[in-house]
Amino acid sequence: MWLFALFVFVPLTEIALFIKVGGWLTLWPTLAIVIGTAMLGTALVKRQGMQTMEELRRSFSELDDPTAPLAHGAMILLSGALLVTPGFLTDTIGFLLLVPAVRRAIMRWAGRNMRVTTFEMGSGRMQSGPRPHGPHSGGPHGGYPGDFGDGSVIDGEFEELDPNKRPTHQPSGWTRH
Repeated sequence: MWLFALFVFVPLTEIALFIKVGGWLTLWPTLAIVIGTAMLGTALVKRQGMQTMEELRRSFSELDDPTAPLAHGAMILLSGALLVTPGFLTDTIGFLLLVPAVRRAIMRWAGRNMRVTTFEMGSGRMQSGPRPHGPHSGGPHGGYPGDFGDGSVIDGEFEELDPNKRPTHQPSGWTRH
């Protein structure tokens, strides 16, 4: 229901603002403001998006948590969509999302008010909260597959070899047979 209210409230507010601002400034200055904010917003979104992509690359190369750059990138993307949408309310929200302090405040709010219960990565599914226990619950200590009880997870692929099969080639010197 709140999504329907948003789809009704935002366009009605934008129309009312266009009428008020257009009556105050006249048509051409109002249109110039709308086009100018779209152009300025596009330039700012491009610059901040490139900076955020660089932060994301750095976090991946240094094996840091990429959550913050990804969240900033998502909000910058939303900002760009709002800034190219004609309107004063959407432009205001779009420009606010370009302020890093506003994005950090939104991330703090989301961190306090949201809880991730499951996430998927690759082909596995993980759950937060209490871990399942028992003989059929996963790893050697009853946790998730690959969970060794100390918080470390080792992910890998293996192929079981026949222990009676011996190599047919001469040892290279690098391995013992």
